[in-house]
Amino acid sequence: MLRTLFAATLLATTAPVLAAPVDLVTLYKDLHAHPELAFQEIRSAALMAAEARAAGFAVTEAVGKTGVVAVLVNGSGPTLLIRADMDGLPVKEETGLPYASTAMGKAADGSLTPVMHACGHDIHMSVWVGVARAMATAKSRWQGTLVMVAQPAEEAGGGAKAMLADGLYTRFPKPQFALALHDDSRIPAGTVSVPATAALAAGAMVDMNVPGIGGHGAYPATTKDPVMLAARIINGLQPLISRENDPFQPGVITVGSIHGGTKHNIISDMVKLQLTVRSYDVAQQQRLLAGIARVARGEALAAGFPDEKMPVVTVIHDVPATRNTPALAARVTETLTRTLGAERVISLDPSMASEDFSEYGLADPSIQTTIFWLGGVQKAKWEAARSGGPAIPSLHNSGWAPDPAPTIATGVEAMTAAAMMVLAK
Repeated sequence: MLRTLFAATLLATTAPVLAAPVDLVTLYKDLHAHPELAFQEIRSAALMAAEARAAGFAVTEAVGKTGVVAVLVNGSGPTLLIRADMDGLPVKEETGLPYASTAMGKAADGSLTPVMHACGHDIHMSVWVGVARAMATAKSRWQGTLVMVAQPAEEAGGGAKAMLADGLYTRFPKPQFALALHDDSRIPAGTVSVPATAALAAGAMVDMNVPGIGGHGAYPATTKDPVMLAARIINGLQPLISRENDPFQPGVITVGSIHGGTKHNIISDMVKLQLTVRSYDVAQQQRLLAGIARVARGEALAAGFPDEKMPVVTVIHDVPATRNTPALAARVTETLTRTLGAERVISLDPSMASEDFSEYGLADPSIQTTIFWLGGVQKAKWEAARSGGPAIPSLHNSGWAPDPAPTIATGVEAMTAAAMMVLAK
């Protein structure tokens, strides 16, 4: 019955934003070709809202700026929240796909940047629509309240907080359970993995301004070179992991961006770094952040920089670790094993990626939460990579391209099964 129900979700339907009948794969390709940056998801949100209305949900738009909340009340029973994120990334797509993105978006500094769905949020949205249709079709088989949330700005780290601050738990039915999924480049399409507890690491985004005293490149002794200092700082950060970190407590510091200087023979007066910091322990996360500030100041002092030219370290946001509620994760695992078959439910190590799905449970610890991984790699490519062939691009890579049909099909089947389990009569 569940597979019959799932198959029905792949039938064509009307998507008002596209003004044409579309199935879920066509919907995915449209979303993939039209990504939008955090809090700029106007088109994506309108499409999601239209799909939810067509399925019979009561829909509210512009929650937390660009978020969508769709509610379907189906008698007395539990309230379940299902979340999908909508935003893309400032990445120039290099997949070569016929539906590859050529979209441009406005970055935080106002500049234009290429935009791509390099983290699979287009998959998440397509699955969300399929689940909404499936659950609306199967109302006779469940009871309770289903709250479907299309969230903005997961990549920027503020989308969940913005929706909660805008009354997600006061203006709409408050859930006892919350579910989400995320596509994964480690496992093939058609499979899933449910973390028993530790799912995703805490993640901080850090800006570091390294000021200097500029001048002519021919006279470095008259300057304080911030490029040189930035290089020393980057090297100095490595021992925070290799020598100060407990090897049994995972931690990551990555410098993802470095910008400074304008010309061959000019010593700049500023270099800007952008970093990400990952761990699973609150105390450790604070130690790593404090260590970054310590190393930056120490290297500046060692290089003879004056006090007024010390590096400035700013944490622009810090997302907590995402831990599944063990009891709910176990129930979801059992359900997906029964629905998909044990061979399609794979065990994976916790990820050092981060997510703001944790905010939905942290806002009220009585809410049971579970996020699970959805394999997205084309089976042949996954098998070739395991045999020494070309490596699979990771999430956030300009070449990441999920295999849409089996990925979406499995996502809808798995999430619908989990939702039916929570809301079973």
